[in-house]
Amino acid sequence: MSLTIAPTPEGYNQGYMTGFGNDFETEALPGALPQGMNSPQKVEYGLYAEQLSGTAFTKPSPERSWCYRIRPSVVHTHRFTRIDVPYWKTAPHINDELTSLGQYRWDAIPHSDTALNWIDGMRTVTTAGDVNVQQGMASHVYLVNVSMTDEYFYSADSELLIVPQQGRLRFATELGVIDAAPQEIVVIPRGLVYRVEVLEGPCRGFVCENYGQTFNLPDRGPIGANCLANPRDFKVPVAAFEDRDAASTVTIKWCGQFHQTSIDHSPLDIVAWHGNYAPYKYDLTTYCPVGAILFDHPDPSIFTVLTAPSGDTGTANIDFVLFRERWLVAEDTFRPPWYHKNVMSELMGNIYGQYDAKPHGFSPGGMSLHNMMLPHGPDRDAFEKASNGELKPAKLQNTMSFMFETRFPQHLTEYAAHEAPMQENYIDCWTSLEKKFDGTPGKK
Repeated sequence: MSLTIAPTPEGYNQGYMTGFGNDFETEALPGALPQGMNSPQKVEYGLYAEQLSGTAFTKPSPERSWCYRIRPSVVHTHRFTRIDVPYWKTAPHINDELTSLGQYRWDAIPHSDTALNWIDGMRTVTTAGDVNVQQGMASHVYLVNVSMTDEYFYSADSELLIVPQQGRLRFATELGVIDAAPQEIVVIPRGLVYRVEVLEGPCRGFVCENYGQTFNLPDRGPIGANCLANPRDFKVPVAAFEDRDAASTVTIKWCGQFHQTSIDHSPLDIVAWHGNYAPYKYDLTTYCPVGAILFDHPDPSIFTVLTAPSGDTGTANIDFVLFRERWLVAEDTFRPPWYHKNVMSELMGNIYGQYDAKPHGFSPGGMSLHNMMLPHGPDRDAFEKASNGELKPAKLQNTMSFMFETRFPQHLTEYAAHEAPMQENYIDCWTSLEKKFDGTPGKK
C-alpha cells in the first residue's frame, strides 16, 4: 500500500511540522495549495476545496482546516448500515447492577489470539458525562494485532488521545501520516478519517475519548512561558494522499452508535491543506516537570500536559497528567502524593516502571480508578519508606505513568467489572496502615 508523502528539506523532522495550535500549511504536489484565498473558482490539479471545522464558526478562535482533495468527502460515504461493536461503550452508559463506587485496580489486559484491528480491539473501561451534550469522556484500552486494510474510521463523537504502551502503530489520516510508539501520545481530532496499521505488534495502549472541547495546553499562570510541554515539541504531519481505487469500508461512530458504509476508493485523498485543526503527536520524554524545591508536595495539576476545558473556569472536562522521571529534593516533606479525596475522578495507567506511591501491584500496562470523593493515597510500604527515609536528593527513575482526570464520575463497564483482570484485593493495600497516634506533646 503506497503513500505519497510531501517532499521536505533534508533533516526537516522526517515528515512533520512543529508547533501546537499553529496555522500550518503543507502540500504534497507543488502548487496544490491556493495562495491568498481559500476557495478559488478552480483549484490546481482538478482538486476540490473543502473545509473541516472542529468548532463552531463563531468561536473566538475557531479550529478549522481547508483541504484540497481528489474527491469531496460527500462521496466518501454512501448508505449506512448499523453494526455492533460490543466492547466500545459511550456515555451515558450506566449499569445499575455494577458498583462504580470504589477504588479499583487492574493488571495489564493480556493480548488475544483473535485477530483484532483498531475498532474490534477497543475495550472500554469507564464512561463519564454525556456524549449527546458534548461533555465528558471515556477511557479505553486497545489491543491491536492486525492492520486495517481498505478499512477506515472516524468518530463524530470525540477526539481521541492515544497513549501507546506496547508495540508501534501507524495512523494514516486524511491530513498525513503519524507513527506512534510507547512514550509518545497521539491526538486524532473529531471527524478526521484515518486507518490504523501495525508496524510492530502486538500493540496495547490507553485511549481517552474526549466528548467536549478540544485538548489544549494548560494555562501556565505563575509558572511562566517555559517548562511543562513546550509547543515546539508537538509534531503535525505533512500532507500525504492516496489516489487508489479499491473496495473499501468507512466506519463512523456517531452518538455512541457505529455505522458502516461501502465506497470504491480510498478516502485519504487530501493533496494539500492549511489550518489549525489537525492530528498531532508528542514525545512524553520532552515534558519538563516543575515541582517543589524547598518543602511540600505540589498538587498533581502541576504535571498537566494537556487539558480539555469545561464551562467552569479552572475545572477541566479532562486533564491529561504525566508522572515521569524527576528529582525529589523537598526538605522535611512527605514526598509521595499525599492522602486525599478529590472532586475530580482519576483513572491512572502505567506505561512502564514503578509508580512511587504504589511500589507493588501497579504493573506496566495496568490501570487504577479512584472515583470522585473516594479517599486514596500511598500504600503502607510507600508510606513507611517516605516517612522514615533519609531526605537527601533522590531521583525517581524507570517510571512513567499518567492520569486521565475528569470532573465527572466514571462509571465502570461490564467489561471492566467482569472480564478485565481486576485485582480483587487492591482495596486491602491500605488495611495494614497502623494507628500511630500518641498524645504526648512533641511526639511525631
